Amino acid sequence: MENSKKPHSSRNYLLPGGVSRYSRSVMYRKKALYKKKKITVAKKEVKQERFKEKPVRGDKNGGKRIVPLIRRSRYYPTEDVRRPRKTRKIPKTAKLRQSITPGTILIILSGHQRGKRVVFLKQLPSGLLLVTGPYKVNGCPLRRVDQAYVIATKMTVDLKGVKIPAELTDDFFKREKRRKKKKDEDMFEQNEEDAHKPKPSLVENQKTVDAQVIEAIKKVPQLRSYLRCQFGLSKGQYPHRMEF
Repeated sequence: MENSKKPHSSRNYLLPGGVSRYSRSVMYRKKALYKKKKITVAKKEVKQERFKEKPVRGDKNGGKRIVPLIRRSRYYPTEDVRRPRKTRKIPKTAKLRQSITPGTILIILSGHQRGKRVVFLKQLPSGLLLVTGPYKVNGCPLRRVDQAYVIATKMTVDLKGVKIPAELTDDFFKREKRRKKKKDEDMFEQNEEDAHKPKPSLVENQKTVDAQVIEAIKKVPQLRSYLRCQFGLSKGQYPHRMEF
């Protein structure tokens, strides 16, 4: 019979649960690694030449000149200007709060329409909220609002049958570039083109959306008058102690 040798097994085996039998310090002692000499090879430092010798023609020029290999910039800023750091982070769409659902009545806390109660329609790809007054009820048009500047109330409207136009996106609400500044001579002249006018497409979409939302508001008693009332705080009232 031939002598069959068993393969060499590791001295430090694993226990149930994936934990090794011996620690790193115990194996250091068992293998007698303290007796072995560590031989380190020093890296050869290669000195890079910064200057070179350049021959110069002419009897009165010295015959040679020392020239730097890498020329430094001759321009130096008068003040230290911080350069903006490059960021590779791509902003993600903000997560919608659980208290905000389509049809929730929101209270706007900032901007020109602050204090008004509006109806939430949907969240846009940028993370902003698309809301409407409606315009006939409290004068708030279709607009985008950051959810950090609204208070979500417990009052909701059923918007199951409401169809929101697909063109109401972030690009739709971008403002057009303003005209160039007037000259000193034309400063006091008024031009009808300078006056701000809403887009005709915005007016059409406002009518189609508001007509559907108002029909849903009529189904809830006293909701129309609730949306007309503005939100405000008097002395001794604190919003963190209120239930909306």
